[in-house]
Amino acid sequence: MSPRTVGRYLHAERPRRGGRQSQRWATFVRNHAPAVVACDFFTTVTVRFRILYVFVVLEVGTRRILHWNVTGHPTAEWTIQQFRAVITPETAHRFVLRDRDSIFAATVDMAIASMGRHVLKTPARTPQANAFCERLIGTMRRECLDWLIPIHEGHLRSILREWVTHYNRGCPHASLGPGIPDPLSERKQPVSTGHRLPEHGRVIATPILGGLHHEYHLARDAA
Repeated sequence: MSPRTVGRYLHAERPRRGGRQSQRWATFVRNHAPAVVACDFFTTVTVRFRILYVFVVLEVGTRRILHWNVTGHPTAEWTIQQFRAVITPETAHRFVLRDRDSIFAATVDMAIASMGRHVLKTPARTPQANAFCERLIGTMRRECLDWLIPIHEGHLRSILREWVTHYNRGCPHASLGPGIPDPLSERKQPVSTGHRLPEHGRVIATPILGGLHHEYHLARDAA
């Protein structure tokens, strides 16, 4: 029997304290989504079996990837620098949602607090409490890194740079209506009516990551 199966039954038998804690947590995050950024680390392996750490910061309200970076040694100082690149006086974010990974040292929380933000730590052994970032990481693996093996750190950066742009500006999200996380990228283009293309319109396909994905949009034929 797998550890996941055992954990499911143990969780079912474990007494709950304080009522429906998970629902209250989910409600809080949903109600404050525009002011919450979620962050997390995950690992990927290069063709030479070098382990690299990818750090991502997601704006919960828009599902937009605000920041990402890659390192082979995720120190507290490096992590603080990443937050300094995201949290500025111009941003309206009030909360930083993170898990209890040891990478997030006490000095990281102190640095975030000095920027005027509140750190929200997920409950212990509850990855679903950071579901937005967990789903993002799963999407990054399924739609990108499960299909491409990075040769080195620079290659991984190149892959993620192209994919993140596609995720933010060209990939509709069902949770947004569907919509695109970065609305500023929406182009003015002909609008299709029903199942027919507008007059003098044609579909343009743009390959992403060598054809792993495609973005489609309408364009007018040249006169």
